[in-house]
Amino acid sequence: MLGPMPDFDFIADDLYGTRRLARALAAVLPAGTVVALNGTLGAGKTKLVQEFAAALGVPDNTVVSPTFVLIQEYTGRVAINHFDVYRIADDDEFLELGPEEYFESTGYTFLEWADRVKNCLPRNHVRIDIEVLGASQRRFRISLVGPENAGLVERIEAAIADAR
Repeated sequence: MLGPMPDFDFIADDLYGTRRLARALAAVLPAGTVVALNGTLGAGKTKLVQEFAAALGVPDNTVVSPTFVLIQEYTGRVAINHFDVYRIADDDEFLELGPEEYFESTGYTFLEWADRVKNCLPRNHVRIDIEVLGASQRRFRISLVGPENAGLVERIEAAIADAR
């Protein structure tokens, strides 16, 4: 099995930078991609999903953190499934939610706090670790996991450059 490919770091100096990254990801990630998001409270996990969803036509103010409901589903040009697994006790509790159905769908699936269920993630997924560098500055470290994601780094970099 192919492990993680080289990481790609993107520094967002402000919310516009986060929007650029999200739009670039929406432009190049194939439908059905699972995105594992990690970062501290307030790092910008939900903001990234909001901007990604907006790029796919989900109305503003629709995407909210699914902290208390665990899963939110949104409809844009492609379905977006949004998990928050912070309150999940263990892998068994997560598996009771039926994530395989979402992972195998043609929609995008985002998991906030994904490291809590890392053993349950599909073989192919995109991992994004968000680090707070300042009041509005963030480092997004993007890791592509699995053979189906080969070549995506170059496409993401090109899409970010095009989004300037």
